Amino acid sequence: MKARRLVASVLLLAVALACTDRTPTSVPAAPAPDASLIGSLLGATGLLKCSNLPYASSTKTIGALGGTISAGPHTLVIPPGALLNPTTITMTAPTGLGVNAVKFQPEGLRFTVPAALTMSYANCSLLGKLLPKRIAYTDDHLNIISYLLSLDNLLSKYVTGKVNHFSDYVIAW
Repeated sequence: MKARRLVASVLLLAVALACTDRTPTSVPAAPAPDASLIGSLLGATGLLKCSNLPYASSTKTIGALGGTISAGPHTLVIPPGALLNPTTITMTAPTGLGVNAVKFQPEGLRFTVPAALTMSYANCSLLGKLLPKRIAYTDDHLNIISYLLSLDNLLSKYVTGKVNHFSDYVIAW
């Protein structure tokens, strides 16, 4: 109940600030969120903060008929026709990053038909329950490069995105 009141208060404050008629000569930096109010749930990068999952990795050869590979609670479904030749794929869910991430090998592999990456956020912060999630394509330093077209399922706590190539992916808000 307290969390709902807090969220409602924050949203009301944001709307009130957005509606004020101010014409600044410069845009000030956004203030850091007050950790006492929301417990360090917000990250400057927009990545969803999560508790660490155990390290997981799996390797599978997938060909023209498609297939599925999983690492921890995350799954990649490769549809028929997405790969023209049998390809050995490794999917890794690293640990210790403070986010839910997956990495794929061979890096840069492209699909002729998009694959579907489904990632769990059941172990993530309160923000994960409040804001729509999407999957972000990131560099090795977790800087967001772009977002995948994603569908968030709040009830199951999974988000699914269309993957056209292999790289590093993380859940973002």
